[in-house]
This record gives sequence, C-alpha cells and structure tokens, in this order.
Amino acid sequence: MVTFPHFVAWLRRHRWACFGLMTLSFIAFGLLTLDLVRLVSSNAAFLSDNGWQGLQDGGLRQLLELLVSCVGAMAAWLLFKLCETVLIQSLTNK
Repeated sequence: MVTFPHFVAWLRRHRWACFGLMTLSFIAFGLLTLDLVRLVSSNAAFLSDNGWQGLQDGGLRQLLELLVSCVGAMAAWLLFKLCETVLIQSLTNK
C-alpha cells in the first residue's frame, strides 16, 4: 500500500491549504466527469456500428482519451477524499 506521510502531515499543518486543495480537486472532478457517461456510450456505439473503420477513423484514440479523463477524475476524487478525511480528523480530534 502506498502512503504519503509527508504530504498528509503537511495537509494537517496547513488546514486552509488543505481546504483549498480539496476545493480545486472537487472542481477538477466535476469538470472531468461532465458528460463523461454520454461521451463514452456514444464512442462505444460509434465503434460498435463502424467496427474496424471506426477504429481507424479515430474512435480508438477518442476512447483512450476518455479513459485518461476517467483516470484523472478518479485521481481528483481520491485527492478530495484525502483532504476531506484530514480536515474531518483535525476538526474532531480537538
């Protein structure tokens, strides 16, 4: 399991920065997931309808770009949850 003890300790010491980072990650998650389900289903329908020609016409590249967006959205969500956990723990432990 990967841990980030120095980063978490820094977040605990800088609550306002943690809150700001949590806000930015929330915005990034929202922007990255906006219409993502519709785009992925449209791309899948395009590839299904056009087969090999659809892959050659850029369908595969678009699918890979959408998957990168999914990974970025998940990273933003995880950062949001990390910041949320740090803030909740620091507010309830006093």
